[in-house]
Amino acid sequence: MSEAWQQAFARVPELLAAHVQLSFSALLLALAICLPLAICAARAPKFSSVILGFSSLIQTIPALALLALFYPVLLGISALVGGGISALGFLPALLALTLYALLPILRNAVTGLTGVDPAIKQAADGLGMTSMQKLRLVEAPLAAPTIMAGIRTAAVWTIGAATLSTTVGQASLGDMIFAGLQTQNWTLVLAGCFASAGLAIIVDLLLGIIEKAMAARHKFRGWVATGLLAIGLIIALLPTFQSREDIVVIGAKGFSEQYILARLVGSRLEEAGYAVEYRDGLGSAVLFQAVAAGDIDVSIDYSGTIWTNQMKREDAIPTDQMLEDIRSWAKDRYGVAMVGALGFENTYAFAVRPEDAASKGLQSLDDLARVSSQFAFGTDLEFLERPEWKMVKAAYPLRFKEARSFNPTFMYPALASGDVDVISAFSSDGRIAANGFIVLADGKGAVPSYEAMLMISSRRDADEQFVSAIKPLIGAITVETMREANYMVDRDQDKKSPRQAALWLDSKLREKP
Repeated sequence: MSEAWQQAFARVPELLAAHVQLSFSALLLALAICLPLAICAARAPKFSSVILGFSSLIQTIPALALLALFYPVLLGISALVGGGISALGFLPALLALTLYALLPILRNAVTGLTGVDPAIKQAADGLGMTSMQKLRLVEAPLAAPTIMAGIRTAAVWTIGAATLSTTVGQASLGDMIFAGLQTQNWTLVLAGCFASAGLAIIVDLLLGIIEKAMAARHKFRGWVATGLLAIGLIIALLPTFQSREDIVVIGAKGFSEQYILARLVGSRLEEAGYAVEYRDGLGSAVLFQAVAAGDIDVSIDYSGTIWTNQMKREDAIPTDQMLEDIRSWAKDRYGVAMVGALGFENTYAFAVRPEDAASKGLQSLDDLARVSSQFAFGTDLEFLERPEWKMVKAAYPLRFKEARSFNPTFMYPALASGDVDVISAFSSDGRIAANGFIVLADGKGAVPSYEAMLMISSRRDADEQFVSAIKPLIGAITVETMREANYMVDRDQDKKSPRQAALWLDSKLREKP
């Protein structure tokens, strides 16, 4: 087995355990909700229509959107009760996946219970059985195979959808898939997919044995399969009994630079004696709120992001003053400490192909506005909804013929291939120079400064050893060095992992006098 596959599969056990914990918890909670509702629905057709309609409606909402919706809901509930409810991690993922598992269980349970032969029910009544005895001794055993078929479907759906929990900060096999997609590490993507698919197949197989055992009244086979499922769940739960008090959680957004910097910070903290784990692939707002809530201990954020998205500021001020305002605001309002800026800026940079720049005389955003109606615009997944885009449109009369959103990994190939004509690139991305793209000047200063900043939660702010371990990174990274590290991960040939790029970056920093 190659080194790449070994490194990929080395991550599977820990993430598989978290995936099993989440999936089984959601499935068990869905069962606890569905079975009582199904019993009521089997006896009341009008109620059946209501709950089946509701569960069908839930299925029309994409799983990713359902996960995202629980974030503001839980934030609001936490604010109402005075805090203490986490809007990130296990809880929102559990609630979203539970809702997603309702329909197949409810539908099959109602179908199974209502499909029992009326003559059998009449015979049970003739024997003087109570309603509960009839349910327990007659209806439930006859409906069990049908109910198990619904549970099998829900289990496979839940295991598959659980990979999306990465986006709300819950560890799962999706961590490997999202990270691999962003860094074009297809070995990592395949390892995550194989593990998730393998888990779904094994669980479906064991539940299928239980289903057939119920139908054929072969109790032994059913109990063996149930025992194997229980053993797997117990093994997955073992990591939860380990002490997590000293584990530092490092958060990162969903692009290569964030993965690299997170592991750079992690290596410094490990050197200082801390155990670390990573929460990758988080959105900008989610990451900051996670640090504010103490769910994440340390992150790298950008001044322009906090200035426009969190502070709702649109005024242009000098960079030093912006950093000082952010420092005071974050500390006073959320208890989040800004250790300092890392020394480089990663701002939005509008990039075009060199041949277009030459043929159409493009040097600035003013020039782009003149020909924008002829151009297709490509952006990352969130730029078109960010305040920065509104600020750019207010400063320049840009009217693109088309706007398309991409995972950042695919923006650059889309520009190179001609699928789009201009992209909202990142200034510290090495793929700009590697592809020979031309960055257009922002003469009106519409895009704010995006200094990379080291942010820590209030519970780590007073830890002098913690702060001392990462403080040498302040002001130490140049944009040229960061571009080189980023390109190590993003290039197609001789690709490095984020950890390898972080180790290279760390060695470069230590070479400085």
